Amino acid sequence: MAIMEDVERGLNAKQNEVREPLIQHKEVPKCEESCNENQGCIGVVLFSTAVAVCGSFEFGSCVGYSAPTQSGIINDIGLTLSQYSVFGSILTIGAMIGAITSGRIADLIGRKGAMRTSALICIIGWLAIYFAEDALMLYFGRFSSGYGIGVLSYVVPVFIAEIAPKNLRGGLTTLNQLLICSGGSVAFIVGTFVTWRTLVLIGLIPCVVLLAGLFFIPESPRWLAKVGRQKDFEVALQRLRGKDADISQEAAEIQENIETLQILPKARFQDLFQSKYVRSVIIGVGLMMFQQLGGINGIGFYASETFVSAGFSSGTLGTILFGSIQVPITILGAILMDRSGRKPLIMVSATGTLIGCFVTGVSFYLKGQGMHAEWVPILALAGIIVYIGAFSIGMGAVPWVIMSEIFPINIKGIGGGLVTLVNWFGSWAISYSFNFLMSWSSAGTFFIFSAASAATILFVARVVPETKGRTLEEIQASLNSYK
Repeated sequence: MAIMEDVERGLNAKQNEVREPLIQHKEVPKCEESCNENQGCIGVVLFSTAVAVCGSFEFGSCVGYSAPTQSGIINDIGLTLSQYSVFGSILTIGAMIGAITSGRIADLIGRKGAMRTSALICIIGWLAIYFAEDALMLYFGRFSSGYGIGVLSYVVPVFIAEIAPKNLRGGLTTLNQLLICSGGSVAFIVGTFVTWRTLVLIGLIPCVVLLAGLFFIPESPRWLAKVGRQKDFEVALQRLRGKDADISQEAAEIQENIETLQILPKARFQDLFQSKYVRSVIIGVGLMMFQQLGGINGIGFYASETFVSAGFSSGTLGTILFGSIQVPITILGAILMDRSGRKPLIMVSATGTLIGCFVTGVSFYLKGQGMHAEWVPILALAGIIVYIGAFSIGMGAVPWVIMSEIFPINIKGIGGGLVTLVNWFGSWAISYSFNFLMSWSSAGTFFIFSAASAATILFVARVVPETKGRTLEEIQASLNSYK
């Protein structure tokens, strides 16, 4: 027995000269383990994500541009208030059209191709605004930028979800929302110190960085597999997972999923409502609908006026706090995304927005009744800060993360386009109606938003699955088998 053990260890029974086994089995790291140990792998994924979220920063820059530039553009170009309102809102119209076409574009020319096209369109839009001398050129520039960010709002989170390993996917996809917040905050702050034409540079810079960075990052392996570029698919996946990683299992899962989907007929819009896809549609559309019904774009667009209405002499303090709190709390949400999970995070977030809106509604109710006037501004400020903090930790990012995870590759373009369109339409509807609602009843407006948050909690608890720690193929298989 001792001799046999010595032979297995590669030792001679008489001479202890061979110190290593005669037969060695080299352990090849699995791709997920390699992503934790191989810094090159993590580096490629992080760099690719950093390039992609330049599109998110561009999104935020476009949305935030109109807030600090109103007086400058009106005075220099001679716009009326109604003309400037068109300038501000036409961005959303362009974004809705971009959302409708985003899925098809990303499926046709790839995720990188879609981002490249969007960046070029945004550059054209910014240059039109910079050189504008009349309202028509401003409208064209704003509409073009809107179209570009409408496409980016879909393709960026989808690209990140498709390249990231499952243990990092939630946190990395949350960077999309973080950079949207950052872009808007930078545009707002810088816009208070520079002219409206100079502020155009804030929008141009991320476009240029995005265009340059796309030359150095791989395409989505899942898209490459879908279009039959097998060699490119393997090269891209190996590059993302590390040169020494064993990608065979992940590649086989992706390829098997693609082959299963390719036997199906080409997806059409009406296919979204087949029984095997309907739950994905309900989840995606529902989350985006509840995100907007919670009032984020009305509260965000008109934060300054809301604080004045609550009794502050100026909305400056509240607006600064509003902008400052978003970025750090969004970072916290990104950290928690892959630890606590998507579902608990969004339920806690919706609970916070419910409380924030309810407290703000109470403050306006007290003002309307002439009661405790000294408490009204404090309650309003506290309620809105609680609201934006709670929104930033979950409701802002999680719907986009889940949207990027739930649709199979064959239906992702159409499904993602629909979900993005719903989000942009909701954004337009809430921002357009907010002032009318506040004129009707300030307290009632916030109580409605609070009720929408309560409905969100019920919806998430009953309908939305947990996707943390699961591959995209596992998530989609579980949803598609739902009856």
